[in-house]
Amino acid sequence: MTTEVTPPPTSASPTARQVWSRARGIVLALVLLIAAAVAIAVVRSDTRHGELDPRSADPYGSRAVAELLADRGVDTRVVTTLDQATAAAGPDTTLLVAVPDLLTGPQQSRLHSAVTGSGGRTVLVSAGSASVERLVPGVTADPATSLDSTLSPGCDLPAARRAGTADLGGIRYTTHLTADECYPSERLATLLRIPDPSGGDSDGDTVLLGAPDILLNNRLDEHGNASLALQLLGSRPHLVWYLPSLADASAASEEGERGFFDLLPSGWLWGTLQLFVAAALAALWRARRLGPLVPEKLPVAIRASETAEGRARLYRKANARDRAAGALRSATRTRLAPLVGVPVSQAHAPEALLPALSARLQGDGQSPHTLLFGPPPGDDAALIQLADHLDALEREVRRP
Repeated sequence: MTTEVTPPPTSASPTARQVWSRARGIVLALVLLIAAAVAIAVVRSDTRHGELDPRSADPYGSRAVAELLADRGVDTRVVTTLDQATAAAGPDTTLLVAVPDLLTGPQQSRLHSAVTGSGGRTVLVSAGSASVERLVPGVTADPATSLDSTLSPGCDLPAARRAGTADLGGIRYTTHLTADECYPSERLATLLRIPDPSGGDSDGDTVLLGAPDILLNNRLDEHGNASLALQLLGSRPHLVWYLPSLADASAASEEGERGFFDLLPSGWLWGTLQLFVAAALAALWRARRLGPLVPEKLPVAIRASETAEGRARLYRKANARDRAAGALRSATRTRLAPLVGVPVSQAHAPEALLPALSARLQGDGQSPHTLLFGPPPGDDAALIQLADHLDALEREVRRP
């Protein structure tokens, strides 16, 4: 006597352990990505804190040059608003603008009007194309920056000749004005000194520095950086160090409130368009037709019961009772057709199968039409009941 062992029921939904096994790689990658982002942010915040700030002793600060200027009797005052910067312009003052590109167009025009004819010196550090054309009309910033960082003077400017080689590089400038063009990189100057265009007896001038390296704490003692910085910033007894701030009220009052697209860098539209084109090409590449399917023998034999059980789990997971019922009815019709003398090719035609089937049935059971061609069941219980009725119908037809 043999005892049939019923296998334990299996659940179609994955367990917590299975979910973790599948997702742990993605979770680990996200954790590493977040940790790397935090580490980079911490490092950058530590090293770049107070960049070009004469009060900062960080590597990228400028406290060292301010201390050396103080030893030579030059006092340094830090300002953060345009009103303070324009009010300080005068013949005995050097006005240094740390990041001119942060100024709005109206701010740049106002600053240019204030320093023109003031008789003082204006030093613009890393002024790009967004600011140089307004602050120094007649000068153009070349879009290609210098690949060299240590350059020779290459001009007759006394301060440059005494300093010798220095770390300039960065932005390169061209001009048709009368100017001292120093520290050339591929024949374009990275330091320009332009006399005051108002003429007269004014000794004012504007100095353009392509890079801030000669003012930084960690580069001041290299080459002739200290000599050049002290000569350019120490020609007058007062130095006003202007650090433009995004919180300056003059930016909003003169230009109005800036929208979201105004804050995006130039070229964002073309960049976004290129991304869409790349995504479309990738979709076309991945969606290309690979031709008809080719049957291939399985490397191992799989029992029919396992295949049926796997397909049943998929149907149950997708709540596909209509497809499950259709598969049961189709298989039953295929098996019944030869038993009642109907060709298999017509097994799924009600007008061919049902008359022959009715002749073999006895009793008042459920209608064969409803069983074999009826609507899909509404729930799992109805699906199980349909399977039982189909088995009973097939047994009755097979009964001798």
